[in-house]
Amino acid sequence: MEHIIIIGGGGTAAALAHDLTLRGFEVSLFERGEFLSGTTGRHHGLLHSGARYAVHDPVAARECIEENAILRNIAPQALEQNDGLFVALNESDLAYHRQFMEGCRSCGISATELTADQARAIEPALHPDLKLAVQIPDATMDAWRLPMHFYATAKANGARLKNFAEVIGLQKSGDAVTGVRIFDHQTHREFDVEGDLFVNATGAWAAKICDMAGIHLPIQPGPGAIVALEGRLTNMVVSRLHKAAEADVIVPQRRLSLLGATLWLSQVPDAVDLPPGQVQKIVDACARMVPAVKQAPFRTIWWASRPLIAQKDADDPQQISRAFDCFDHKKRDGVEGLVSVIGGKATTLRAMAEKTADLVCQKIGRSIACRTKTAKLLHYRMFYKGT
Repeated sequence: MEHIIIIGGGGTAAALAHDLTLRGFEVSLFERGEFLSGTTGRHHGLLHSGARYAVHDPVAARECIEENAILRNIAPQALEQNDGLFVALNESDLAYHRQFMEGCRSCGISATELTADQARAIEPALHPDLKLAVQIPDATMDAWRLPMHFYATAKANGARLKNFAEVIGLQKSGDAVTGVRIFDHQTHREFDVEGDLFVNATGAWAAKICDMAGIHLPIQPGPGAIVALEGRLTNMVVSRLHKAAEADVIVPQRRLSLLGATLWLSQVPDAVDLPPGQVQKIVDACARMVPAVKQAPFRTIWWASRPLIAQKDADDPQQISRAFDCFDHKKRDGVEGLVSVIGGKATTLRAMAEKTADLVCQKIGRSIACRTKTAKLLHYRMFYKGT
């Protein structure tokens, strides 16, 4: 049985550990901090329908709507299946409406037009200047619990999952990666682990791992901030009906309302400084959709780096594709034994894992079908059973 080493402990790594164990591989996963403490644990919990990307990024839109349906089936207990509204507030929004509806249709996303009265009957807090709304199958996910369902199932199937274990070096024999050097932050000791194949699933930190192998990876960290307000201002996800922009979505998350997100570009994913004025910027933009945002008590603000695939011709960071890709570094860079997966969104974590696991099988020369589209996940609490 081949031993696959996964570097990283976010959502994609969790889904990959689950996928590979179902395919019969021996799996070890190493995360430098607590599981899900990077970007995965710091997003707003929107399970995308793909509607946000239907006009300018149809590849990502189709990925989202496909995975939306799969996650509703395999992990319903981690989701609030509350749907979403895209709201038009002015003539510019109305002008975008036709493109939006056509984009949703072409990507297979259900979109139902509502009058202003119909929308306010569902969500009374919407702005009184509302022109119309479009209902789409967005939903709310628990940013921590959903990937913990994958971890629980992977662990039950034999995956070895180690947190606070940082990969500080790659061992090579010629042009092949053969092992990893681990620093255990709990014992303050170093140790080596050998494997048959190594998967770099560290998200916005993926370039750091590739640097250890002398490889340049086209990753572009894209930090963004999210504001949490006390109180549930809406029951559905509310987004602005316009070209994707900053601070144009409100996600109800338990007894909070999460507003976001902004976007700027950074050279490194760690030690990112928050630009001034982010809270006011986010609150002002979201209050145009739901005026009660202005009166809701402030809870907190946080930010994290998106693992965007670098695009030289992208003048507007919002237009950088949210699609994902995985690389065989033997074909790309002449380094055997290392695979990287970058890009994507929390909604597409399972699909990212499937494509990466397919590549692992291809490299090892085994034909094993993916089973994660229909295999029900264990509840996240099972991860802690017996620990």
